[in-house]
Amino acid sequence: MRTTFIETLIEQARVDDSIFLLTPDLGFSVFEKFIDSFPNRFLNVGIAEQNAVSIAAGLSLSGYKPYLYSIVPFVTMRCFEQIRVDVAYMNTNVKLVGVGGGFSYGPAGATHHAIEDVAIMRALPNMTVCCPGDPLEARNLIKYSFIQEGPMYIRLGKNNEPLIHKQQSIIEFGKASILRDGKEFAILSMGNMLETVNKWVSEWEIEGHDPLFASLHTVKPLDVDFLNHIMELRIPIITVEEHNVIGGIGEAIAAFAGNKGYGIPVKNIAIQDTYSHYIGSQEYLRNKFGLSKKPKLDELI
Repeated sequence: MRTTFIETLIEQARVDDSIFLLTPDLGFSVFEKFIDSFPNRFLNVGIAEQNAVSIAAGLSLSGYKPYLYSIVPFVTMRCFEQIRVDVAYMNTNVKLVGVGGGFSYGPAGATHHAIEDVAIMRALPNMTVCCPGDPLEARNLIKYSFIQEGPMYIRLGKNNEPLIHKQQSIIEFGKASILRDGKEFAILSMGNMLETVNKWVSEWEIEGHDPLFASLHTVKPLDVDFLNHIMELRIPIITVEEHNVIGGIGEAIAAFAGNKGYGIPVKNIAIQDTYSHYIGSQEYLRNKFGLSKKPKLDELI
């Protein structure tokens, strides 16, 4: 998805001279083509994430469309006060792009794990939150960001994620993407767990189950029409995310069901309320936190 982001941004920068890219000492071997093409619309601020956010807000107020790119913890948490005040409160047209959602940077340790970012970005008024799960979702949501006014957080994986959608699939901002219709239970995923859940669904199909499978790539705002639809089916709902169980899509959907009085069971597969003290690959950490193994349906529905 990282490559998709930069390629899509370069395409737009060729026709829109307000596109501006910033990074706090990151993007080597990633941004060279952008820098060569638009040297006056790129700024590496060094290891100064708070300044980067404030500069981006200033660029926005000067008529630019700034994109601030870094590893997730350093584009959401290290500079949270500046995001809250200079971006969300002031409703500036700044797009925050975080790479390495979940345990993508597993070997770097807990400082680089991104397991709370969706929760804190969702909590900010005016902030839109998107978590694409494959390159096609990433491309379409990034293209939408060119016309969307106001703050936006786009959470990416790392790179080389497989295509889950068909090339002709229509991906719309704010609308859940249904990858398989079904009537036995609904399984909803976001971001970089999409590939794993897709494998589970294929295995369940072979076993004779009939799941409804959808990607919630737009986390804020949620697709209320879709949620009303599946809850009116009166089927159990399972959510899957590589994020803390607090503040992600599972909690959001459970709250929606409760507030609407649906009484539908919502089971969340996520990282429990803990940090990882393990160091290793993303798959290693997923195994440690129960995100890799296909769950037993009789324990969930």
